[in-house]
Amino acid sequence: MTLPGCPTWPEEFARRYREAGYWRGYTFGRMLRDRAAEHPDRVAVVDADRRITYADLDARADRLAAGLRELGIGARDRVVVQLPNIAEFFEVCFALFRLGAVPVFALPSHRLTEVSYFCEFSEAAAYITVDVEAGFDHRRLAAEVSAKVPGLRHVIIAGDPGDSGFRALSDVDAEPAGDAGPAPSDVAFLQLSGGSTGVPKLIPRTHDDYIYSFRASNEICGVTADTVYLAALPVAHNFPMSSPGTFGVLHAGGRVVLARRPSPDEVFPLIERERVTLTAAVPPLALVWLDAAAGGTEHDLSSLEVLQVGGAKCSEEVARRVRPVLGATLQQVFGMAEGLVNYTRLDDPEEVVVTTQGRPISPDDEVLVVDDEDNPVPVGRTGHLLTRGPYTIRGYYRAEEHNSRAFTPDGFYRTGDVVRLTEDGNLVVEGRAKDQINRGGEKIAAEEVENHLLAHPAVHDAAVVSMPDDYLGERSCAFVVPRGQPPKARELIRFVRARGLAGYKVPDRVEFVERFPQTGVGKISKRELRELIARELVPELGNK
Repeated sequence: MTLPGCPTWPEEFARRYREAGYWRGYTFGRMLRDRAAEHPDRVAVVDADRRITYADLDARADRLAAGLRELGIGARDRVVVQLPNIAEFFEVCFALFRLGAVPVFALPSHRLTEVSYFCEFSEAAAYITVDVEAGFDHRRLAAEVSAKVPGLRHVIIAGDPGDSGFRALSDVDAEPAGDAGPAPSDVAFLQLSGGSTGVPKLIPRTHDDYIYSFRASNEICGVTADTVYLAALPVAHNFPMSSPGTFGVLHAGGRVVLARRPSPDEVFPLIERERVTLTAAVPPLALVWLDAAAGGTEHDLSSLEVLQVGGAKCSEEVARRVRPVLGATLQQVFGMAEGLVNYTRLDDPEEVVVTTQGRPISPDDEVLVVDDEDNPVPVGRTGHLLTRGPYTIRGYYRAEEHNSRAFTPDGFYRTGDVVRLTEDGNLVVEGRAKDQINRGGEKIAAEEVENHLLAHPAVHDAAVVSMPDDYLGERSCAFVVPRGQPPKARELIRFVRARGLAGYKVPDRVEFVERFPQTGVGKISKRELRELIARELVPELGNK
């Protein structure tokens, strides 16, 4: 029985994907059990000075699952998980997978607005978070969430609960008892979309479809039991989770090395110490690593074979620096948590690697590039990307009205990306059609930020648009029509931050205007606002 509120694949497609061998009736719980049986003493996860074997991880997942069951958490219960790059992330995930409970993945940067929404909307039974991360006290956040969401039954802290009164994760422990576990077709977890209409939609991923995505990614990316993968991006992101990411490497029996921070002074020593062979970065982070390596480093990075860059389009200039500076092969990755993932192949010509975002994982990934009326455009022409396939969802969780807009009647997902196809089948990403800002791989829904700005008594209207940036790709600029005397820009920024919004969503710049340009039908013309930025603000910034 699947999770209510989650659209599923039509039976004819599910049968096709099973018959093709994509969906093999495999679950996450069985995956870990099999790896632990095959090589129990091999190190699965490295977290600072902790080295956790497959047998250790399997045993801890069993005991934690039993402890959670004693708390009354069971199959199909939702549990919001907000953990940084620590080993407990995997212990919690596999424990919930064993129970058939459903993790709802939040990011460490999320704050009260987002986390309380996830808990309330998913009707979560529990919220599992860390004590302190990057100087932020998540126990205090947990107290605020608990007060705001009365239906939340349990709050569990990985680390020191302090005087919060919450339960420590280390105390959730019981003698394992055998249970049937979930079916492979059941929802394994709910991920977050980078939606354009406010707080993220929840993406249901099944054991069958998600395991296929990273198993097939392993073949494309050359992941084996000898792979040492450095997770420098937040592990709850889809990219470092499954492309092929941490789960792909664990599926292969390789080793996952966790970096708490992605800065070169933490990452480079880990690459040297653990002989890392594969890692992934968003373009701004890749640029930081390249600059640090080019400036000279005392650390031996020669073990690094492949650097994946994804989450946002990698510029050709940055792409061409990877091999000369790091001595590693660049692999461009373009995809979405809703499904479709594209890779440049490791044996592709250099020009393909540096100028395209690759080709889909699966022979059954159906890709359409269409115009505004959904008519196919010729190869080489820019259009909207639509897709469906064996690991692309058929709808968001409990979002029937939105699903009617985000998916075509025959099941194609409207990605919101503007792309073109090359003659040899590679995708080139040209931008976004949705009202969304991609700030260094972090997606910002303009509407959500606008709503927070509009709550300020001195704001009459607000429009948030993207602003080009050499480092992050895009930053956010808020145009504000004031009500009376304009407030100070820094006052508005403090106001938005104080409303519990994740830091990356807070506008990078605020500009006051008397009125907004309008389209022919009276809507705010964000195109003209972006043109204003290109014409006036970007040259001004360049002269500073």
